[in-house]
Amino acid sequence: MKKNKTYNKKKTVIVFAVCIAMMAGLAGRLFYLMVLRADYYTEKADDLHERERDIKAARGKIIDRNGVVLADNRAVCTISVIHSQIKEPEKVTDMLVKELEITEEEAKKRVEKVSSIERIKTNVPKETGDRIREYNLAGVKVDEDFKRYYPCDDLASRVLGFTGGDNQGIIGLEVQYDSILEGINGKILTTTDARGVEVDEIGESRVEAVAGYNLHISMDYNIQRYIQQEAEKVMEEKQADRVSILLMNPRNGEIYGMANVPEFHLNDPFTLPEGTDTTGKTEEEIQDLRNQMWRNICINDTYEPGSTFKIITAAAGLEEGVVSLDDTFSCPGFRVVEDRRIHCHKRTGHGAETFLEGAQNSCNPVFIDVGLRLGVDNFYRYFRDFGLMTKTGIDLPGEASTIMHKKENIGQVELATMSFGQSFQITPIQLAVTVSSIINGGNRITPHFGVEVRDDDMTLIDTLEYETKENIVSQETSKTMRYILEKVVSEGSGKNAYIEGYEIGGKTATSQTLPRSANVYISSFLGFAPADDPKVLGICIIHDPKGVYYGGTIAAPVMKRVFENVLPYLNIEKQNG
Repeated sequence: MKKNKTYNKKKTVIVFAVCIAMMAGLAGRLFYLMVLRADYYTEKADDLHERERDIKAARGKIIDRNGVVLADNRAVCTISVIHSQIKEPEKVTDMLVKELEITEEEAKKRVEKVSSIERIKTNVPKETGDRIREYNLAGVKVDEDFKRYYPCDDLASRVLGFTGGDNQGIIGLEVQYDSILEGINGKILTTTDARGVEVDEIGESRVEAVAGYNLHISMDYNIQRYIQQEAEKVMEEKQADRVSILLMNPRNGEIYGMANVPEFHLNDPFTLPEGTDTTGKTEEEIQDLRNQMWRNICINDTYEPGSTFKIITAAAGLEEGVVSLDDTFSCPGFRVVEDRRIHCHKRTGHGAETFLEGAQNSCNPVFIDVGLRLGVDNFYRYFRDFGLMTKTGIDLPGEASTIMHKKENIGQVELATMSFGQSFQITPIQLAVTVSSIINGGNRITPHFGVEVRDDDMTLIDTLEYETKENIVSQETSKTMRYILEKVVSEGSGKNAYIEGYEIGGKTATSQTLPRSANVYISSFLGFAPADDPKVLGICIIHDPKGVYYGGTIAAPVMKRVFENVLPYLNIEKQNG
């Protein structure tokens, strides 16, 4: 019996000790939660009684070189309901049906949904939002918001780009400079009781939004509008698939205009062009059509440049010293390279001619000879040194890379065809930049639109800078190339771009797309002025024109009209006459 009493006593002590340990543990936990973690759990408790709604920041504007606003904002509203705060659900439902033009079934479903906050509709016109406020219905929230708005609608659509429903950039400058334009959203904080009903005595607190900065660009509204109209005109006249015109400053890379027609509507960017057949297409296939509609031909697509590339072959030949202006050549209408007969565009031949005359005549055999004189190693080296193997660095997304043979795969036939712009592909912007570097004294510039970042008070926030690579070619070669290309326009194949009183330099081109059997042509002309001191360089590319397709016949006159209007506009005076 004594043994049992001792056992029970020990058992009691153990139970008591366990209870003491548990109480100490609970006390320690309470101390940890109520003292050491008090701030954390106070914040958590406050969070349970706070509702948060965004105040959208106004996106920065995109402004042309003369102060014309190309991308702006319109005040709109976001309409939401808070289930726990609604006192008159039938009235709220009727109001939503009437003002937002949604079905009664949809409105009722949203009103009855138990959630912290239910967003009904975004991008609601401000007038509609103001009317909804006047109903003064509990549980209905009308928050200010902004919708991107493009005053010029289809002007430079692929350059400016557009934003999505979240007001973030999707393509073009809108996405490239998103971090500058987007701003910082604000907050509206409201306090609620345990049932989720707002406590009127406390009211709302606000953290105001910070607007984005404005992007000032080199584009000129008047130039862009004009070249876009010219592109539309030639596309209609020649029943072409598409037309691109690019105009830039070859000395610093600033782009005055970049038209890619047909353009699309920036205020309705997801709607495909009228007449697009979407019958039986999946959503993925329809999105592919949109992606094609949004492509910027000048930077996203490559093509065989054809004879405009002879500018680069000539510069390499002069720089390497394998050709001079007075070198003589013979053109019987073709050149035989290995087992291939490669024709000149003039099948009967040009006969005897100097290098200068060969350039004026755009004679393929002359440039084949120059390419063969250079040889594969030198040709490839100049191709690389001129910058053709790297992207231009333009401040637009999606720039395509050059499609070029590997050096070890270049034979004599490939070298011959490359010398006059075939069997490889580059982008129009790459051609424009490379020629700019050849005619501006040898400096490879970076093409760009972005110039400055400012706020609404015009305070300068940042000046955007771009890389320049010097000594691409010598001053002497650059001067000779300007002379040659002026002769091409004044006396040669580019005569349809000639303007009395101005010295215009330039080069025509007519190339084919693959496969050759499809007989689809690309007509183009690249020109600059004044020839002795270039201030403007332009390129016109016409895809699949019907009927006459020679670049000198249909593309050169387009650039002539552009220069006739743009040169006086830029205060570039006539040099003679």
